Amino acid sequence: MFLVDDHEMVRRGLADIINQADDMLVVGEAGTIRQAEARISATGPDVAVLDMRLPDGNGIDLCRRIRSASPEVACLILTAYDDDAAAHAAVLAGAAGYILKNVSGITLLHDIRAVHAGDSVRTESASRFAAARVRAAAEDPRLGSLGLREKQILRLIADGLTNRQIADALGLAEKTVKNYISSLFVKLGVASRTQAAIFQFAHPD
Repeated sequence: MFLVDDHEMVRRGLADIINQADDMLVVGEAGTIRQAEARISATGPDVAVLDMRLPDGNGIDLCRRIRSASPEVACLILTAYDDDAAAHAAVLAGAAGYILKNVSGITLLHDIRAVHAGDSVRTESASRFAAARVRAAAEDPRLGSLGLREKQILRLIADGLTNRQIADALGLAEKTVKNYISSLFVKLGVASRTQAAIFQFAHPD
């Protein structure tokens, strides 16, 4: 377990709760994104508990960096606000959980165990967003307009791969990948890779 919060007293409180559990141990702490990235890489925790607001950024940005560098680390974001936009951004960043700071110690431990086991934990607003995703996927005809290869490439775009990496992964020429991307952009009505990635996230298939 790794804790990231810029308030030492908060970290101490979380550490006390977590270390009292027989199956958990805090292996490191940090108060900034810069500290966290170096220390998480060195300690290799299974779960990282991240504060939403940090001096040099936010927990969502840190989650994205952690998941990119160490995809085996599950990230649980703690926040003081149940905000739809933040919940959306957290899920896009790869967070396994997004919970409020006012949860009980028992709930916190339960949620940590859940994300460690590969499950997701969400606030009410995050759950609403997930439900909206399912409805959008069922109702949007644009997804059905894509061919199999276009769908494969769209998923890889959402995973953050470059054209060269997509070409290598699918055994295609890079020029062919560019052509597929141009085609799927037109079919989806998007103008950028970011918009395409957001579409893919909102329309899982």
